[in-house]
Amino acid sequence: MTDKALRLGTRRSRLAMAQSGQVADAVSQVTGRPVELVEITTFGDVSRAHLSQIGGTGVFVTALRDALTRGEVDFAVHSLKDLPTAQPEDLVLAAVPVREDARDVIVARDALKFTDLPRGARIGTGSSRRMAQLNAYARAHGLDIETVPIRGNVDTRIRYVHDGELDAVVLAAAGLSRIGRIDEVTDFLSIDTVLPAPGQGALAIECAAGDAELIAALGALDDPFTRVAVTAERSLLAALEAGCSAPVGALADLLADGQIVNEMRLRGVVGTTDGSRMVSLSTTGPVPETHDRARALGRELAAEMLARGAAGLMGERAQ
Repeated sequence: MTDKALRLGTRRSRLAMAQSGQVADAVSQVTGRPVELVEITTFGDVSRAHLSQIGGTGVFVTALRDALTRGEVDFAVHSLKDLPTAQPEDLVLAAVPVREDARDVIVARDALKFTDLPRGARIGTGSSRRMAQLNAYARAHGLDIETVPIRGNVDTRIRYVHDGELDAVVLAAAGLSRIGRIDEVTDFLSIDTVLPAPGQGALAIECAAGDAELIAALGALDDPFTRVAVTAERSLLAALEAGCSAPVGALADLLADGQIVNEMRLRGVVGTTDGSRMVSLSTTGPVPETHDRARALGRELAAEMLARGAAGLMGERAQ
């Protein structure tokens, strides 16, 4: 490789710039080349419509992929949960680095925890997945909450709480950690309360499929355990024929016996936004030795969920 700067395509948001900056530093260390950030505005960044209205799949990704295809950038960094499950033939996921905390969190007024919120508490989120699971938990535990659809970046969402418009907002732990605001979290939501989005907390580093040298260099940042986990989660999402705005949660845990990781547990959930009907299943087996086996695990659990009526709970299925 030359020592010419590599161009990293990134969304303009504070979170995207922060996580792209971290990847840029790591890529620079691996390649010995400088990395410059190329800011790209995506449709999801400029539209104020709710994600379910604008067809959440790919709205934060397409402009970055177009820039890659046109050769305007050398590689791009995405939040993996924003990526459509179908991979374009001319692009490759060169690396999925070690995953951050996958959990969702609450930022609430008066440092309240979720279960301590007052009756009628208004909780903001742009995610039908979070709405479905929070409402289901509230129904099961006698809580009285109202989930309120919101859009906007992290600053905007937290401001709703500070300004008194909302009692709490739900955000991803990973995002707050990456922008140095994790200390504002008032409650970490248990995986048993809210299952994260498939791929949540993980990043995807994507480049042109024909750039073997760059693929090899970026591959140094790949974490095999994270890769196999998110492969299973995204396979489940794909098999449900659901887009990344559907009310689907999935998480693959790697289970260790002492220091040895020997099993993987894949959990999936889908439900109506009001939380009245939910399908929640899990399966545990040996850690998949190949990506094909991880994908098969996701398909198998999705088939069980569909057999239990999951398809009817997702609203419009992605085309």
